[in-house]
Amino acid sequence: MTSVDAIIERLGATRTCDSGLTREPWSFDSVRPGYGPGASARDRFPRNSPRQTPLPEEYTRATAAELQDRILEARHRLGDRALILSHYYQRDEIIVHADFVGDSFQLARNAATRPDADDIVFCGVHFMAETADILSTDRQNVILPNMAAGCSMADMADIDQVERCWRRLETACGTAPDADGRQQVVPVTYMNSSAALKAFCGRHGGIVCTSSNAHAVLDWAFARGRRVLFFPDQHLGRNTARAMGIPLDRMPVWDPFRPDGGHDDATWAQAAMILWKGFCSVHQRFTVEQIDRARKAYPDVTVLVHPECSMEVVDAADGVGSTAYIVRKIEEAPAGATIAVGTEINLVNRLAAQHPDKTVFCLDPVVCPCSTMYRIHPAYLAWSLENLVNGRVVNRITVDPATAADARVALTRMLEVHP
Repeated sequence: MTSVDAIIERLGATRTCDSGLTREPWSFDSVRPGYGPGASARDRFPRNSPRQTPLPEEYTRATAAELQDRILEARHRLGDRALILSHYYQRDEIIVHADFVGDSFQLARNAATRPDADDIVFCGVHFMAETADILSTDRQNVILPNMAAGCSMADMADIDQVERCWRRLETACGTAPDADGRQQVVPVTYMNSSAALKAFCGRHGGIVCTSSNAHAVLDWAFARGRRVLFFPDQHLGRNTARAMGIPLDRMPVWDPFRPDGGHDDATWAQAAMILWKGFCSVHQRFTVEQIDRARKAYPDVTVLVHPECSMEVVDAADGVGSTAYIVRKIEEAPAGATIAVGTEINLVNRLAAQHPDKTVFCLDPVVCPCSTMYRIHPAYLAWSLENLVNGRVVNRITVDPATAADARVALTRMLEVHP
């Protein structure tokens, strides 16, 4: 395997995206509210976002080895009572302790297979833990080790904004079914959204999608509606709809910070796919110029990117798909293959280490992890597990019963479309 340092030098990188990455996450728990260092550092931060209480010094002063030992001891004492789930984008020191590793919905489904576990410790971000709570049993506790691990994309669409958008679209498009009995607008929310938005879709004849099933879900939605309102990620919506043959001029973007979303009634009425102005800060970093640089440095390179990347990046790549798709394509690649990847750096580096017979590297040579995944550190995992050992549940994530019931409707529709 070509060393990561050698690849970075060949691609011309000289720095990380944020000097704050040299500090530990608890350095940001009690300072000005924000997502912290990394890709989302400059994103708009909601005032009502959860904050993490400061960790006791015994955790912040512990060495990496001490934290690992404490996690292992707590896990041993908890036995099967605790289930640890870890998203692909977590750091390796967290992944090593996970019972399951996967994307957000895979992990929520994994949680549902273990009704015997009292406590589900979700090493991911807030919306993922909410989905696990929706799909788990009432007696189970879902725990997020660091409450500051939110998601800037999910925060780009809140329930009040979506409700206002919906009322405006009802004015522009009407509310009566068309001649074929289809509703005027079907709401589709990406998995990377709050439980409130999943519940909104459940109440309004809508559905949830993931990056791997978005095409099938949109087929379902267009069979039931003249238009789709897709939130919060405009890029996944645009890339998927365009691949289905929907022209760009029928995909206006709703900007929640502009009057009437930024367009007039006629624009919304002629739309087929209404895209919310949201994005993933990690995947927005990837550019066509980075792809060109990778092809120049490695003429035989295969470029794989996530559909949360921009349309221009998707067009310039050799393959586009979900995290599971990227993992599978790298596993299937022959020895000696060179693969440049447009997704989160922790996963890319892990894949490179797992496949030393291949050259795997991140398209963006400026190291810039997901700000909120970065918030899950072994110190928080040790703290949450040791509290469980002592009979205390910290950082429990709960979704109220009414919201959970409506969200479960939208999730169930997705599973019926694409099990």
